[in-house]
Amino acid sequence: METHSIDTAGATIVYDVADAQNDAAEHPPLVMIGQPMDASGFRALASYLPDRVVVTYDPRGLGRSERSDGEVTNTPIVQAEDVHAVIAALGAGPVDLFASSGGAVTALALVTAHPGDVRILVAHEPPLTGVLPDAEAAERALSAVRDAYNTRGFGAGMAAFIMMTSWRGEFTDDYFALPAPDPAMFGMPGDDDGSRDDALLSARSYAVTDYQLDVDALTAAPTRIVIGVGEESHGIFTGRAAVAVAELLEREAVVFPSHHGGFAAEDSGYPGRPEAFARRLRDVLDEGV
Repeated sequence: METHSIDTAGATIVYDVADAQNDAAEHPPLVMIGQPMDASGFRALASYLPDRVVVTYDPRGLGRSERSDGEVTNTPIVQAEDVHAVIAALGAGPVDLFASSGGAVTALALVTAHPGDVRILVAHEPPLTGVLPDAEAAERALSAVRDAYNTRGFGAGMAAFIMMTSWRGEFTDDYFALPAPDPAMFGMPGDDDGSRDDALLSARSYAVTDYQLDVDALTAAPTRIVIGVGEESHGIFTGRAAVAVAELLEREAVVFPSHHGGFAAEDSGYPGRPEAFARRLRDVLDEGV
């Protein structure tokens, strides 16, 4: 693996290129992006794709990529320009792109702005509230998570986040009648250390869930867009959002093994099934699903 860096407008972006062990000439590079997650989150998945040149990166302000723009917000349109710069530096486009969670939102922004960058995009569970039939209620539920974090700290915020993202179906009065979850139920700290800069729970990521799709631009792009959804995500927030995005693009969501982070290493804090996930991803890229 080789590590590189590139200066973009307001940031120095660090990315890694892992050479393929075989058959590299048969495939374009496979770029993997997440948010709020750096390159390390894709190591298990990449290890099961030895026939691909795999490129991973740290989004600006996360991991090794430093910001110089004086901002802290994780804005998909801005991050899309960073990914565009990485693809240009590779000199091997159009690439294939696997994007997870907030990274899937960035990827959709990238295809909107630079449709020639990507041959196939697999956007796995983009967490967009605005596409849901109960968008107003979903935003209210998300606001409650943010309020818990802002008033009581990380443990309370994360417990509220887990409760929200575990709820199946639309956010109804039954959901809003639930008591605030105890952080200890999820192994979270009950005390408040005073910090309010968590990449997931703070205002830094509001722009991710609030992003508005340009459906016309996406459907007109030459990129083949595949929306992925975890088999365990049926009915929950990110799974419902994935299905809704697919419907807006007039296609069906493609089912992947496991959950929202189904590509995560088996020994991680949120273990997935990375080997099975890699097989499914290869099928989608190779067989035109």
